[in-house]
Amino acid sequence: MTTEFTINGMTCNGCRTTVEEILSKVEGVSQAIVILETETATIHANNEIKLDELVRALAQKPKFTILKKETIVPLIENPEIKKSWLATYFPLLLIVAFISGISLITSYQNETIKWMSFMNSFMAGFFIVFSFFKLLNLKGFASSYAMYDILAKKIPVYGFIYPFIELGLGLAYLINYNPKLINTITLIVLTISIIGVIESNLNKRKIKCACLGSVFNLPMSTVTIIEDLVMILMALFMIFS
Repeated sequence: MTTEFTINGMTCNGCRTTVEEILSKVEGVSQAIVILETETATIHANNEIKLDELVRALAQKPKFTILKKETIVPLIENPEIKKSWLATYFPLLLIVAFISGISLITSYQNETIKWMSFMNSFMAGFFIVFSFFKLLNLKGFASSYAMYDILAKKIPVYGFIYPFIELGLGLAYLINYNPKLINTITLIVLTISIIGVIESNLNKRKIKCACLGSVFNLPMSTVTIIEDLVMILMALFMIFS
């Protein structure tokens, strides 16, 4: 299960690293993610980790104190309430269908579809809509994103910045600003993103996908890989066209 704690006493990134290393070594803990900006520690474990165990572990560093915040979500879904694939991904499929439909309409000119215009509109809609859902609960998104993104793991503040990067890219696509530059930035951002997604799928980690923020409970799967890969291919196509 995944449990969130409040950490007091951290003043720098060195403190964050120290706390994260100590908590990661507690027996039964599979992963500990500490975020300095929000003073939180997210603990992933197969079984419940008692607060006393974490307090004892941090006793070697008296300046830090830990308090239990809330239990977020179990890592393993209950088979009795497991939803079908379609029901699970319906919100994502519906959003993508809306964006695709609007992009087709706006790119239809002179009885033909302008595919460059379609891809540009799709990218704009994708980034703006997806950043909106992330910004609804920025803290929740950053915590979920740090569980698998290779950059957010090392630099937790990146999880707080990422939705604004998406929003900026979406607006840039919307006004067709410097296409070569924007597509190159998109390629770099999504390539970094897909590495963590692929790693999580290969390791068969049962974690939440942060693509729609914390609003929808979407599991990490090959669907996320396909989502990022399609965007990467679109960016590549537009760069070299």
